[in-house]
Amino acid sequence: MFDFSTPVNRYGTYCTQWDYVQDRFGEADLLPFTISDMDFETAPCIQHALQQRLTHGVLGYSRWNHNDFKQAIAGWFAKRYQAELDPQSLVYGPSVIYIIAQLITLWSQPGEGVLVHTPAYDAFGNMLKANQRKLLASPLLKTDQGYEINWPQFEQQAKRDDCKVLLLCSPQNPTGRVWHRDELTRMAEICQRHNVKVISDDIHMDMAYSTYIPWSEIAPNTDWALVSSGSKSFNIPALTGAYAFIPEQQSREQYLIQLKAAHGLSSPSILGIIAHIAAYQQGDDWLDSLKDYLQQNLLTVAERLNNAFPAINYQVPDGTYLAWIDLNPLNIDMDALQHILIHEHKVAIMRGDTYGEEGKGYIRLNVGCPKSKVDAGLDALIAALAKLQS
Repeated sequence: MFDFSTPVNRYGTYCTQWDYVQDRFGEADLLPFTISDMDFETAPCIQHALQQRLTHGVLGYSRWNHNDFKQAIAGWFAKRYQAELDPQSLVYGPSVIYIIAQLITLWSQPGEGVLVHTPAYDAFGNMLKANQRKLLASPLLKTDQGYEINWPQFEQQAKRDDCKVLLLCSPQNPTGRVWHRDELTRMAEICQRHNVKVISDDIHMDMAYSTYIPWSEIAPNTDWALVSSGSKSFNIPALTGAYAFIPEQQSREQYLIQLKAAHGLSSPSILGIIAHIAAYQQGDDWLDSLKDYLQQNLLTVAERLNNAFPAINYQVPDGTYLAWIDLNPLNIDMDALQHILIHEHKVAIMRGDTYGEEGKGYIRLNVGCPKSKVDAGLDALIAALAKLQS
């Protein structure tokens, strides 16, 4: 029903991944597997809704605080995840990272700590540093099957006097872990025991290939927020817009004061609002087809890499369209690998140490693109690795 295999030329569209790859890699015109957006057109139902709105011709100030927006989001959680979230607890924000930053400033003081599973999305560390908070790392343990929580170390961090918030990434970026119910319940119990509030960043929730469980379904109290957006799932980050469920009324009101009075950001992009409503009301079939395609891309990565280099033992993740690949078993020079990829193959793949100390020796390959592009990237990566091992 939907075509994900035909490449779309993104050059000349002010595209971060394609037009500005030189900013991060020092060279232009590279084939990029970098920032986590996709090379696919967004869902037809979204395109149609936006085209209809643009024919109106007036793009004035708008609102998010209405039933169409809030019910569309709450309805999505109900039909996709059997989660009953109160639409009256929902708030808007311009981005997920903005909402998280405001909640962290409300729930902690400068110098206090925020607990994060690592390796972690690099914007977490940058945001915490800019807001004078400490990142309290809980490194995930790599096993033959995937990544696991180091429970004694996690609780050791949670019980610190200066640990005020758990910033959970669910599913986890970059490892792709989708947390099981028993893991979420255990985290919730530890956080409740030590008076640690929880912010769950669920922006990759729709890209889970195993059962995704929203934090709301296991939360023992109201000291939490679930933050998300349709931007990853439907490839609409340029339209801006995110949301959070904040069940505790005082926290919700404090957040809205920050959004409206302190930062003047309460008037959303009308196109972002319309896109979210269309996606969550009509986008199921497109999303299901997309997930099948992305999972096949990840299986291609596993098949080709493991055939070429069995020592890598790459495992397809539970979620996301990001292949988190451990090259440490090959004992290669990562600087040399990047040099060969960039200068000989004209390919840009994210270094793992972008995501912290635990990412050394890893790469993160974005497979949110046609399979032909995935194969081109793997051709380059396999050739570069073979050269370094020769």
